[in-house]
Amino acid sequence: MKSYFSDKKTITILVVPALAIMLFAVAIPLVISLGLSFVKWTGFGPMKFIGFDNYIRLAKDGLFWRSLYNVSLLILVTVFIQNVFAFVIASALTKLSQRSSQILRTIYFIPATLSLVVVTKLWVSIFHPSYGMLNKILASVGFPGIQLAWLANTKTAIWAVIWIIIWQGFGWAVLFFYGGLMTVPKELEEAALVDGANKLQLQLHVVLPGMLPVIQSIIIIDVISSLKQMEMIYLSTEGGPGGTTQFLAVYLYLRAFKYGEYGYGNAISVLFVILAVVITLLIQRMFRKSLEHF
Repeated sequence: MKSYFSDKKTITILVVPALAIMLFAVAIPLVISLGLSFVKWTGFGPMKFIGFDNYIRLAKDGLFWRSLYNVSLLILVTVFIQNVFAFVIASALTKLSQRSSQILRTIYFIPATLSLVVVTKLWVSIFHPSYGMLNKILASVGFPGIQLAWLANTKTAIWAVIWIIIWQGFGWAVLFFYGGLMTVPKELEEAALVDGANKLQLQLHVVLPGMLPVIQSIIIIDVISSLKQMEMIYLSTEGGPGGTTQFLAVYLYLRAFKYGEYGYGNAISVLFVILAVVITLLIQRMFRKSLEHF
């Protein structure tokens, strides 16, 4: 029986719409954005070609480098702290009964189902210096001196924002790890235990190698999510105080739409895309070598 996928007309019908969407939704906007990054433009009126001036300005822009630092910090916290705890919890859930595991997975995933606006406003209220729940709890347990304006203090604002992001996304990490752990063949784990492997050896030499594709996907999602973080930062601090919580996507938006520096905003967007592609390719290469090793 002839397969539909051996027919060139069928292949064309299936492929062309997807290519058209990629062309008009991704490729063409990227080319336009690249062109606009070489001009000075407010979004209205005439454009002025200024060459690489926007990129030279970026290299000297302290807020741009601060936004890169904050993105890097969020990536590190997400990959090395959030994911470690999520993996441990997901591993524990696989040892529970199906009903208990399902209830706990639902509880962990509840924050991920909430609107970003609701989550952000909830934590802004909790962190409020006057009526916030966090300061009231600290005072009630004997730590009145620790009461702070968490989102307005230059030392604590970035960590408060990162906490909001982690709290909202933690359920996704648990769910991904749980799904990955359920795909690891139980026969391999049982064979390793029979051969005398302890729990640590089982995790390092059986579970983690089987989880590498899942871990790769999770890290790539974490990196891209960190690069494009905007709503929570904009709704909580708008990049303040003093730019200490500035992130790339927020800075791009503010430059282009609030301050009318459309060309400069497009220069940021071009570097944004380059960073996302380069980091993704590096992660894929690293995991490809790891898979070859195992």
